[in-house]
Amino acid sequence: MKKLLLMILVLASTKSFSQSLLQKFEFGLKGGVNVSNFTNANFPTDPLIGFNAGATVAFKFTNNFLVQEDFLFSTEGAKIKGGVLGTQDLKLSYMSIPIVLKYRTNAGFYVEAGMQAGYKIKEDVDGLTDTKFAKKYDVGAVGGIGYQSKIGLGIGARYIYGLQKVPDTNTELVNDFKNNTIQASIFYVF
Repeated sequence: MKKLLLMILVLASTKSFSQSLLQKFEFGLKGGVNVSNFTNANFPTDPLIGFNAGATVAFKFTNNFLVQEDFLFSTEGAKIKGGVLGTQDLKLSYMSIPIVLKYRTNAGFYVEAGMQAGYKIKEDVDGLTDTKFAKKYDVGAVGGIGYQSKIGLGIGARYIYGLQKVPDTNTELVNDFKNNTIQASIFYVF
């Protein structure tokens, strides 16, 4: 009888502990538009419009301080002007994982800052998908602002400043330019 009572107490405490731990997490979905370009390029470029979409998870240290990790499919790159073929789109598709520290006010407004790592999934230079121009990995610093309503619906904007050069080679024609992206997203956290 004592063993049965002890098992019931252990199971009840484990259930309440796991429920309180689960309440510390926020899960959600997000998607939006990217405006990206290269900085420090020795050739003329224009911004390229792309998109981002994926999932998000956050751990709440308190109701105001969180650490958030996103798992996003993100298209970046630039329009290269004045080439042999005129303007060419250099589209780079990444699986991006930003990790940010976030401060959210009681009213729902927030600021965030952190780092992002990206793994190149696809490279497309005006329909040529077998090119090997860009590195497989990309790293950047992230900063953002936004608003999240009490029901979990929100809007946010981020700037990702590239810290690693994009090209896999360095020649006189191609220097050490980097990705820079502005993201605007809507999200729902449940």
